[in-house]
Amino acid sequence: MKGRRVAVLESRLGRQLVELLESRGAAVFHAPALAELPDLDPEQIAALVRSLQAAPPKVVIFQTGVGTKALMAAVNSLGVEKDFLKTLSQAVIVARGPKPAGVLRGLGVRIDRSAAEPFTTREILDSIKDIELKGATVLVQRHGAANAELDRALEEAGAKVIEIPTYRWSLPQDTAPLEELVRRLERGEIDAAVFTNAEQARNLFLVSGKNSKTDVVKSALNRIVVASIGPVASAALREAGVEVRIEAKPPKLGALLAALDVAFAA
Repeated sequence: MKGRRVAVLESRLGRQLVELLESRGAAVFHAPALAELPDLDPEQIAALVRSLQAAPPKVVIFQTGVGTKALMAAVNSLGVEKDFLKTLSQAVIVARGPKPAGVLRGLGVRIDRSAAEPFTTREILDSIKDIELKGATVLVQRHGAANAELDRALEEAGAKVIEIPTYRWSLPQDTAPLEELVRRLERGEIDAAVFTNAEQARNLFLVSGKNSKTDVVKSALNRIVVASIGPVASAALREAGVEVRIEAKPPKLGALLAALDVAFAA
């Protein structure tokens, strides 16, 4: 990877990813493409927790570690943690992957079902396919955006879906690095781009679209190595007309970096 010019769009773990790539000899351009903004309404959450005591959910789905942690911190600060934990004890608890599972275990919450790798909506649904949902309430901890595919499938199975927003995804406040990435892609100064979230791809094209550079960016990405953390990010890239050369298996940073090493060695 020595001397390869690699664009990193990760925000939260961006510095860590940049350092890992630089340790392999890459010349990294960091363009954070995503901001995670708090989206918790304390009054709404308190009212929801009270309502769940009268009409408890049959299934509760936790989708992300950061969202699970934020939700549990909120119910604790509101003084309704005991009530919420009682509600959870009476429901089937589903964790989408190791991150929400880790938070739940740290709080002593029983986990009944775990989505298999690569932790997409399909695996969540597979983990509860034997549960009768007609007329049941399913509580879903929302990640950065509503999971329309999950909600639709649950509703088609006859469930009433209640989503709890914890944070939302947005463009970063400073979009200058993304705008510079668009220019570097246009000039052919990037050899690989690493996407660790579907919204990074959407936000890159959102920024490029404002400058009428959508087709330029799409063509540039299709000339370089585009690496994706997993199927959700890959789907967003393909939807934008971008060929994904590398998809990490399993969907983790270590596997992604190893695949990049192999690609450039070849």
